[in-house]
Amino acid sequence: MAVDYGEARTGIAVSDPTGSIAGDAWTIVERDRDALVRKIVAEASDREVRLIVVGFPRNMDGTAGARAVRSAELADMLRGAVGIEVTLWDERLTTVDAHHILDTVGRHGKKRKTVVDAVAASLILEGYLGGRPEVSHFK
Repeated sequence: MAVDYGEARTGIAVSDPTGSIAGDAWTIVERDRDALVRKIVAEASDREVRLIVVGFPRNMDGTAGARAVRSAELADMLRGAVGIEVTLWDERLTTVDAHHILDTVGRHGKKRKTVVDAVAASLILEGYLGGRPEVSHFK
């Protein structure tokens, strides 16, 4: 499972059963971080997820800014709430890439706003799965 954490909307994506590619993706609309953690944990449990990858939005120079710090804090909260591995994954430019993908398929306006975080989470998951040689056991 990948998480693209946002202040108001958080993108979630899970892999296909083989752990080869990103499958389902959706957005959780939640501003309260404690409530968000509960919702992510519930989804992970319902889907029998064995690993959560939280996007870590480094600055282009590799430093960790305020958004990265908030993502790391969310990852720590998830580690304390769920009995599976939680890891951070460099997600530089995934939201930019998500906007490019949505431009390509003609998604604009309000509909775009509701899916961009889910697309970004899928890109985080795809990047993680593609960077791991043992992808077949992740969900």
